[in-house]
Formats: sequence, structure tokens, C-alpha cells
Amino acid sequence: MKTTLKTARKGIRLKDAGAFLFFAGPSLVFFIMTIIVPFGYGLYLTLTDWNGISKTKAFVGISNYAVAAADTKFWYSLGLTLVFTAFSVFLVNFVSFHLARLVTSGIRGQNFFRAAFFTPNLIGGVVLGYIWQFVFGRALVAVGNAVNIGMLKKSWLSSTVSAVCALIIVTVWQYSGYMMLIYIAGFMNIPQSLVEASRIDGCNEKQTRKYVVMPLMIPSFVICIFLSITRCFMTYDLNLSLTEGNPFGSTVMASMYVYRKAFSNKNYGLGQTEAILLFVICACIALLQVYITKKREVEA
Repeated sequence: MKTTLKTARKGIRLKDAGAFLFFAGPSLVFFIMTIIVPFGYGLYLTLTDWNGISKTKAFVGISNYAVAAADTKFWYSLGLTLVFTAFSVFLVNFVSFHLARLVTSGIRGQNFFRAAFFTPNLIGGVVLGYIWQFVFGRALVAVGNAVNIGMLKKSWLSSTVSAVCALIIVTVWQYSGYMMLIYIAGFMNIPQSLVEASRIDGCNEKQTRKYVVMPLMIPSFVICIFLSITRCFMTYDLNLSLTEGNPFGSTVMASMYVYRKAFSNKNYGLGQTEAILLFVICACIALLQVYITKKREVEA
């Protein structure tokens, strides 16, 4: 009897394993080949002095990490990326949350507004950058000269602070519509019975929003903040097409700096090392955000 049960259990396990390999096997193979293997190879390259072209890769140990730690330009670009990410993440989620509230409030044409607000996300970052380069460099300047507005008389891309502000504005314009859809899903999943119960208990609109709606929206905040952090940290195409790192290299963010180090300066080993450091920092910040917000979700 025991032998029969063991054989049956073994058969069930083999059947489950076969089903798993049949359905998840191809995806698992592609994941390993496109993510795990390149990442492992990238870690190996951080221990070499490869220039990206030669066949030989001299082993240099952890010296690339020491050089990266002393690279002040890299840390400047990383600091600039942190500032850009902090402002962009806050503004993207602030704008998208309120847009979602607007288009779920029952206003006329709300489906049209949903599509309109989402449309900027469909435009590629490079194309978007060139469009806004014209806006900041020529259109606004022409308007400023015509109506005599001082802050618009010169291109926003001509100074470091205004160029970073331009990057933030375009990022908010691009990503807000995408994050809005996630917040819309969150709003639509809130049981109306809870909202009605809070009003029956005497809560006004502000109290209902604070004690009922906001706690139930935390899962949407977790997803949107995570996505916006990772996207902003890895911004490259917009940085390339809108400012190209100018003026005088002062708006080169981390992704662009790493790319130039590896491919323009032909220092692939050091560039890959700095890319790994950027990945680790981004991952730590994103995971910390998920941990904190998930903890708030449980408490709520």
C-alpha cells in the first residue's frame, strides 16, 4: 500500500514538473538567456580592462571598482540623477493621481480625456526629446520675446538648472498618463459600499478620502512609485535628445555617463562597473520603497 502511494505521489510530481516545464519552460529559458547570462557576463567584465573591441580581456580584479569609487564625474552624474528622480517621481505621481481622480469622477467625455492624457506615453523618448527641444529652444523663446516675459526670452536648455527643470517637465508630461491608468484601476476597485458606509456614518468628503480611499489606494501607489523610480533612474533617451548633456556636460545623468564611458571612451570594463553600481543603487532604493509602502499597506 505504501509503495503504491509513493509511486502515485511520484507520478503526480513528475506530471506537475512536466506541466511546469511545458508552460513556463520557454519563458524561463528566454529569461535566463536574456537576463541572467548577460548580467553574469557583465559582472565578469567588471573584473577586466576590456575596451569593447579587442579579443583579449586582461583580468584586473576589483581595481575598476576602486577607480569608479574615485570618479567624481560619475558621482556628480549620480547625484544629478537622484535629484531628477526625486522631483520627477513626486510630480509624476501627484499629477497622475489627480488626473485619475478627475477621469473617474463622472465628468463628460472622461474616456476621451483618458486617451488624451495617455497619448504622450506612446511617443518614443528620442522623438519626444527633439519635439520639446524645439519647444524650449524656439517656441517659448518666440513667445517670451513677443509678450516680453523675461524667463522665456532665452532657451531653457542654456543653463544647468533650467535644463534639468525641462527634463523634469517632459518626464512628467510623458509618464503621468501611463501611471494614471494604474491609479484609475485602483479607484475602480474601491468598493462603493465602503464609501457609502463612511458617508452614512457621518464622514465628509475629506474624511472619506483620508480614511477609506487613500488606504485602499496604497497598492496602486506601490506599483506607480516603483515604476517611476526605475524609469527615471534609467533615463537615457530623453537626456540624449533633449539636452545631450549640455550645457558643458552639466546635465549628463548616470545612464548617459555610463554609456559614454563604455562606448565613447572605449573603457568597457570601467563603464560596466559603474553600470553595476548604478543598478545596485537603483535596486536598493526601489526595494526600500516597496518595503516601506508594503508595510503601510499592511498597517492600513
